[in-house]
Amino acid sequence: MTAFSTERTRLGPHEIVVLRDAANGRSARIACRGATLIGLEQALRGEVLQLVDGYRDAAELDSRPSSRCAIMAPFANRIDDARYVFDGQQQDLQPGVEGDARASRHGFVRGVDFDISEHHADGQGAHVTFVTQVIRPGAFPGYPHAIDLAVSYTLDGKGLALQVSMRNVGDSAAPCFFGWHPYFRVGDNAVDSWELQVPATQLVRTTPGYIPLPGAQAYQPLDEAPAALDFRQAKPIGSTKIDSAYAGLVIGADGRAHTRMRNPANGLGLSVWQEHGVMLVFTADTVTRDVRRAVALEPMESMSNAFNRDDCAQAIRLEPGAERLFRCGVEIDSV
Repeated sequence: MTAFSTERTRLGPHEIVVLRDAANGRSARIACRGATLIGLEQALRGEVLQLVDGYRDAAELDSRPSSRCAIMAPFANRIDDARYVFDGQQQDLQPGVEGDARASRHGFVRGVDFDISEHHADGQGAHVTFVTQVIRPGAFPGYPHAIDLAVSYTLDGKGLALQVSMRNVGDSAAPCFFGWHPYFRVGDNAVDSWELQVPATQLVRTTPGYIPLPGAQAYQPLDEAPAALDFRQAKPIGSTKIDSAYAGLVIGADGRAHTRMRNPANGLGLSVWQEHGVMLVFTADTVTRDVRRAVALEPMESMSNAFNRDDCAQAIRLEPGAERLFRCGVEIDSV
């Protein structure tokens, strides 16, 4: 009998899929609403620890506070003034909205009910794939493109892996890129004592509104950045408030960059991996609940406002008929 299994169940009106790894005492719960991870549990010395600070009930899954564990597509984080130009065409994601209310963030699919295309378990892991064809011309203002989106989760002996497919099924090129917005926990205490290591060479400099500065100004070598934001070597987070993206990720021998977090008090550690892109770190200082009780470690294919950046133009461009994959995940290092 395999150690892995899957189950379809519900959270109130929402269908969810549970992936289980009995051998390692782990489970992951993912909702069809937004293909959102709502729980990642790990057994440790007789206790069951929650490794993600996800949505606790159906009401939170509906209201989506703090975009917890959001799948961000066809763009991640912010687009400056909710406007962009692509192939000479100016687009407005919030027509008729003025002033401070203009804030286009985290893509279009957080509130979408995905379909389950398949789920199964085998000797290698427990798997589920969620799909949606909701991104179509006319469905979302300022985005006249057709993207098929598939989000696959695999729970295996190392942890939880994601593979996201974006396929352009329209007749013109489209801008798109992926990001994931999980909040992770390695204990019930505040984040200050947790150790963080980010394998980056650059800090992304931004405006006060968290829009990356133009061109090369956005990339600050960590040797020149504030020391408090330099986590190239593992160190306690302390009182530092972090809401910053890191670029120039250092890829290891396994073809991945690993951002690591560990709680010295219980020995629990995890690493969030990605094959390329940027890593955004947020210490949850402004969330609506449990301030500084989790850290968002967000692997993104490109930085915020990529739709408006020449240095991201090739990375986000998807030609008609083309498909692009992004892979990331979390490994549980110490149990």
